[in-house]
Amino acid sequence: MTYRAPIKDMLFDIRHLARIDEIAKIPGFEEAGFDTAQAVLEECAKFNQEVVAPLNVTGDREPSSWKDGNVTTTKGFRDAYRQYIEGGWQGLQHPTDFGGQGLPKTIGAMCGEILNAANLSFALCPLLTDGAIEALLTAGSDDLKARYLEKLVSGEWTGTMNLTEPQAGSDLALVRTRAEPQPDGTYRIFGTKIFITYGEHDMADNIVHLVLARVTGAPEGVKGISLFVVPKFMPKDDGTPGERNDVHCVSIEHKMGIKASPTAVLQYGDSGKGAIGYLVGQENRGLEYMFIMMNAARYAVGVQGIAIAERAYQKAVEYAKDRVQSRPVDGSMTTAAPIIHHPDVKRMLMTMRASTEGCRAMASVAAAAYDASHHHPDAEVRKQNQAFYEFLVPLVKGYSTEMSLDVTSLGVQVHGGMGFIEETGAAQYYRDAKILTIYEGTTAIQANDLVGRKTARDGGQVAKAIAAQIEKTEADLAKRDSVAARAVLKRLTAARQAFVDVVDYIAGQAKGSPNAVFAGSVPYLMLAGNLVAGWQLARSLLVAEDLAAKGEDKAFMEAKIATARFYAEHLLAKAPGVRDAIVEGAESVTSLPLEAF
Repeated sequence: MTYRAPIKDMLFDIRHLARIDEIAKIPGFEEAGFDTAQAVLEECAKFNQEVVAPLNVTGDREPSSWKDGNVTTTKGFRDAYRQYIEGGWQGLQHPTDFGGQGLPKTIGAMCGEILNAANLSFALCPLLTDGAIEALLTAGSDDLKARYLEKLVSGEWTGTMNLTEPQAGSDLALVRTRAEPQPDGTYRIFGTKIFITYGEHDMADNIVHLVLARVTGAPEGVKGISLFVVPKFMPKDDGTPGERNDVHCVSIEHKMGIKASPTAVLQYGDSGKGAIGYLVGQENRGLEYMFIMMNAARYAVGVQGIAIAERAYQKAVEYAKDRVQSRPVDGSMTTAAPIIHHPDVKRMLMTMRASTEGCRAMASVAAAAYDASHHHPDAEVRKQNQAFYEFLVPLVKGYSTEMSLDVTSLGVQVHGGMGFIEETGAAQYYRDAKILTIYEGTTAIQANDLVGRKTARDGGQVAKAIAAQIEKTEADLAKRDSVAARAVLKRLTAARQAFVDVVDYIAGQAKGSPNAVFAGSVPYLMLAGNLVAGWQLARSLLVAEDLAAKGEDKAFMEAKIATARFYAEHLLAKAPGVRDAIVEGAESVTSLPLEAF
């Protein structure tokens, strides 16, 4: 099966939910209206469908390989990557000052989904480069920007994030990689980094590692961590790669999924000289800068979840239409029928469809908020959008990736026994999806961020401001007399009330009963993500009803309405139960003595 980008749904979200024409009023984005979005998405879809998607199965069966410190990527990846950078795709949403196209994230995020749906393993290389670009744009010196940004923005060189070490997983206070200051202003880096995505490969002329390390004599803990640029090859004055730096790949991991993406163990300073590194920003502020990369990557990983869910849904629908088994229970056919006729198969497919579309809508609205928060001329508008975007990042990352596990699992289930057979292809999506709830911060880490920084810290003010926006959508739904609008209104109201109850609980209990609050942190994230995705589909329903009444693309609009109603009645309906588990169920999480486990 070949992947087909859901351009119509993406453009619906961009136009009606993210409101791209409002983004196009922001200085610098004047040429980035709906017509531009449509042209870019269509070209992006064509490239990925024809060039990148066919390599997905190949990469799973013939992964990247390591030998004598060198990594050879899956056959076809190098050529596809060359075409990717020749098309200017790496620089899509990066500044024109460094050779990018300067398009808004509202467009770039959808292109990211298309790339990731086509081939998750391949897409990880550009994803990490994007993060490195963001960090250098924010904290890099003029010299570092001049030396590295054009090469990264073009994709000629690729970037990595180096956080994790064997003894330091997500607890970066335990980072031991050291940086020794040199008289010439550089540093010598010594240490081991693990789980480095595309830390070594053969697709680009150079790899630019952004590395967390501790300068000699720095304070203990996270306050003593600095960030460094450490290139694989030292750039010459003419911008070409020169002498090899003292950083080497000593192995790559053998993984459950995303097998074509080389996950490297990197050794810095193995020769004894140390790898030459350049300080980014100021000493001991590395974690602050790295969070710029991590936030960009967290949003992007959420988009990966949406992408893999879409790919699994398309494959499941194709199979359900072809696989003939059993007569329909309503007696409408006297012979065995394609399984898509069976109610439970429809339920699974609708769950996959609604979940994916809800998260896509949420991610689209978040992208628009990002664009406004960074570029809008009004400071107050920037501030409000920044708060909204930051609240949504853990939802996009955490909820969308957990959703992708459910959807890819359902994809296997729709295939039945054939789904358990690797040749069918459904299992790859399930295996690939699992990493998404883990890397760039596990779901629990996203949930802790949502509870601590995004809810308890301001007493739930931003959360309640979002709830107030949802109430406005409820008021619009209440003006409609359609069955679908009434059904969505009922469930959206109940979910919003459940959410507000939990926000009040967190704001009231976070200081006095932290264990009780954090026992429900992931359920809270899932409740919030479910609510916001459902809210966006409720907004979709309002638009679709209006456009259907005008006769505009009636079949698509009616499908949008049906999907929103299904989401409300089957997914949003779970919210009150989750509220009860959080507010009333903390004691049962923590009551069992440790020795009883």
